Amino acid sequence: MNKLPSISDALDEKMVTSVINKKFNNFVPAFYKFVSEWIINAYSNFKDIEMYMVLIYLVNNDFKFYRKNGIQVDYNTFYKDKTLEIEEIKIIEISEALEIPKESVRRKIIILEKLGVLKRSRKKIFIDRTAYETVRPKRALKNISYLVSISSKILKQENKIPNFFSSEEISNTIKNNFSFCWYEFYKFIFSYYLRWRKILGDLETLSIALLIISNASSNKDLIIQDIDIVKWRKRISHADKVGLNSMSISDITGIPRPTVVRKVNSLIKQGYARMDKKKLISLSIEKKVFSNTQKMQEQTVKDISVLIYKILNKASIN
Repeated sequence: MNKLPSISDALDEKMVTSVINKKFNNFVPAFYKFVSEWIINAYSNFKDIEMYMVLIYLVNNDFKFYRKNGIQVDYNTFYKDKTLEIEEIKIIEISEALEIPKESVRRKIIILEKLGVLKRSRKKIFIDRTAYETVRPKRALKNISYLVSISSKILKQENKIPNFFSSEEISNTIKNNFSFCWYEFYKFIFSYYLRWRKILGDLETLSIALLIISNASSNKDLIIQDIDIVKWRKRISHADKVGLNSMSISDITGIPRPTVVRKVNSLIKQGYARMDKKKLISLSIEKKVFSNTQKMQEQTVKDISVLIYKILNKASIN
């Protein structure tokens, strides 16, 4: 008989948040790699991040159904030959959830239909199983597994958990509990990207901003010693020794160079980036936006802590 899990061994999200804040520089490179690569991949599918968000919102109805009815579905079963039938989805529901104008949602759904991703029959929407290959989270699964693994290492060092979990162990945990974990994953995705879109204006600008900050946060001088979240904020604006040029940003994100130039100029005007004499772009958070950034970052740490502690609790139980 398997040993019953102990309630006292379960992690608490507040404790995870506290440890991440304390060891922020060890955590943040993996985090920004994860969020930056996710949004770049989202853009690569349709050259329209919001259209991709509409699609995963529809796919997420599967996870909501499983969650509501206490059904556990693993990764392989979920992506095995299937067509998802959604009984009724109203445009207004998607519009309100994703904060996209109704006409834009309607237009994106029509395009997805023309692409063969969606099929409608009266009030029902069918998502063709080929769409599941579009949203199959191969890279995202690898990155979130690494992020949770790094978090477990930090928690182990702080004597908050007894064991460190490798990326492979976390990946297996997520796959075995896929409907549970990916429901929580999408909760984070929607809250994080939509919150930042309100600040920056659109998701393509956010994609560029995340690439810039990911480049800055990978600076070795910020990783070699323990730095808490407060000290990290003070140092990050001066961490870029070598910035990125517009062509590199375009190549990495897939966003056309003229659009990159326009959106970089927007980031500079808003006080999030700077450009040197060599046209290299790097992170620069001005005082006028620092307080907003601080509040957003604090909320982000709380949100990602919830996802991390739930996955680690599953790993511990398994």
